[in-house]
Parts: sequence; C-alpha cells; structure tokens
Amino acid sequence: MQRCLELAIKGAGFVAPNPMVGAVLVFENKIIGEGWHQKYSEAHAEVNCINDAMMRLNAESGRKNDIIKKSTLYVSLEPCAHFGKTPPCAELIIKHKISKVVIGSKDPFQEVNGKGIEKLKAAGVEVISGILENECKALNKRFFTFHEKKRPYVILKWAQTADGKMASLNPSAGGTLESVRLKDKNVKGTSALSGIKAPPSEGFGEVERLLISNEYSNRLVHQWRSEEASILIGTNTALLDDPELTTRLWEGNSPIRLVLDMNLRLPLHLKLFDKKVKTIVFNAIKQEENENLIYHKIDKEKSIVSEILNTLYQLNIQSLIVEGGNKLLQSIIDGGLWDEARIINNEELVINNGLVAPNLTVAIKTKEEKILSDRIEFYTRTNTE
Repeated sequence: MQRCLELAIKGAGFVAPNPMVGAVLVFENKIIGEGWHQKYSEAHAEVNCINDAMMRLNAESGRKNDIIKKSTLYVSLEPCAHFGKTPPCAELIIKHKISKVVIGSKDPFQEVNGKGIEKLKAAGVEVISGILENECKALNKRFFTFHEKKRPYVILKWAQTADGKMASLNPSAGGTLESVRLKDKNVKGTSALSGIKAPPSEGFGEVERLLISNEYSNRLVHQWRSEEASILIGTNTALLDDPELTTRLWEGNSPIRLVLDMNLRLPLHLKLFDKKVKTIVFNAIKQEENENLIYHKIDKEKSIVSEILNTLYQLNIQSLIVEGGNKLLQSIIDGGLWDEARIINNEELVINNGLVAPNLTVAIKTKEEKILSDRIEFYTRTNTE
C-alpha cells in the first residue's frame, strides 16, 4: 500500500478534480504491474496497473490471464463503480477475475462511497479495506474535504515581518516607519519598501506594499499555487500588488484566479484581467461572462466567505489558496472555514508601525522550514466541525 501512495502522488496537479490514486498488482509476493491516475479524464490507476501487468507478462502469454486471476490488487482508493469520464474500474477487476483486492480507503464521492466494494464482493472478490487508511485520506485531503464538508479545501498563506506585520503604514498618511532592519541584503527580493500605495485600510490610513519573503520562498509559493485549483485575493491586495497570481516561477498549471471586489472598484488594466487564466470576480453588482473573465454576483447580506465557498463547491473547484490581506484572511479564520495555514516569517525584518498580520486561532503547528532569512510555519486547524 505504501507503494500505491508513492505512485498516486505522481498525479499531483494533473488529475483534479479526481483524486490521486495508485495501484499495484502482486503475484506470489512479486510486483507484476503498477499504475497511477496520470491525467483527468484519462485511464484510472487500476486500468494502467493491469495494462502494465499485461505488457510485462506478454512473454508468458499462455499464462498471463491465469497469473492475473491469481494476483492481489492493491489500490489506495476504492475502485469506482459508475460510468463517468471512463468505465467503472470495479467491472474491469471482475472481468479479469482478480481474486483479491486490498483497498486503502473508501471513496467519499456519492457515486461510489462503498458501491465499488459492494460490487466486488457480490462478484466473489475477497476485499480487505482500511489499510494505511489515514495516509490514503491525507494524500487526498482536498478530495475528502470537498465531498465530506461540501466546500473546497482551504489553505491560508501570508508573509509577515519578525514583529508580526504584513504591510507598512505610509508615514504621510499618519503612520510612522520607525525602523526597518534588513540583514540578508544578498538575497534578491528579500524585503524592501516599494512605495506602492493602496487605498486607506480600515482604521489605518494608507498602506504601502512591503516585499517580505525572499526569492526562494517566492518560488516555493508558486509551487504551492500549482498544487491548488484556485487562488483568492481581495480588492486592496489587487490594487496594491497588481499580482498575476500565476505559476510563472514553477512548472505547473496556474490556478483559477478569484478576486473579491464587491463594488467593482478594480481598474481593468490590472494583470488579473488579462484573460490569460480563468478569473472570477465576486461582486454585489453584476453577473456576466466574457471569455476567461467571469463576474459572479453574490448576496452581500449573507456571509461573503460562505457565499464564495458555496459557489466554488457548485463549480466543482476542490481547493483554494488564499493570499489576501489581513481583513480577508481574518474573516476566514474567524469563520472556521480553513484547513491549513502557511506563514512565511522574515526573521531579519522589523517594522514597528505596520498592519498587523492575522491572528491564527484553533491551530496546531505541524512543521517548520527555514529558507535563508525566512522561517516557514505550517499549521492545520483543530477539528471542531
């Protein structure tokens, strides 16, 4: 089963909204076939595994069907039992008369959810399930969260200074930049005041853009983006940073860009509106679609975050990374609508007066990494649902 997990993860970034799945066929304690789900809408892991075994056994063509029939199939997720983009894998297993199947975890998708196991057992196949179940579920945490909680898997990401600030106050607008200390001067883009200003932030006056994380951390962030289906920012972040929200520093798919702009204040010359990547603007004014640019109207009288997550669920968007400002991030934290947080701390930069970073609550720190001046903390939310 561990080998199934190793194979499954090869599909990361290519199979969503399907889960990552790996399969291994074993005969007399020897692996005779391996496979994984490689691309959405294409063959599933079980199909690729059996095809691999057929190719390996080609020299023994007279015995290959008998060998496969007497083999045990290990698969990290319950075989599907319905017709979707591809035929049901449970029927393929039955067709090849494989006598025993070992499954990591049940599939929570309502079209499967135990039906694959039932079909196999009804055909006389011996089925064992729950092997490395927690590890199998963790691999597909986005998929399980989406189907069990009816919302996308939500990752929060922000960068902050050593004293917990995520933006500097513009001195001319009432804030005072008392001190900036930057020791790691040899790393490009580590931290600098750019002079770019955003509109007054509630209770703070004008805020200036602050580049906190270094170039190596930035590259890691682009890798993170490539692993998620969508990315969300708010109006002020769009105005202040004019971000592309792509994966230009990492090979991989760019996520669907989401921006919260309730009153449609964002100018169309921003990079978000270049139509190179599908972009959804959540707003309270209009519903409109123009090629890759979609305006989605939401009810401002309801919880805005819940409205966004409900919309993403309806659109089958299974994961979201949030790179917004303090207000947007804190609203998601306070609503308990997050699963992971990744915080980049620049330990060499101090700003005494600035916009305070979000306050993360009900969180468990899972690990920590160091990239030059940046210390990256990883958290998961305490399960209170």
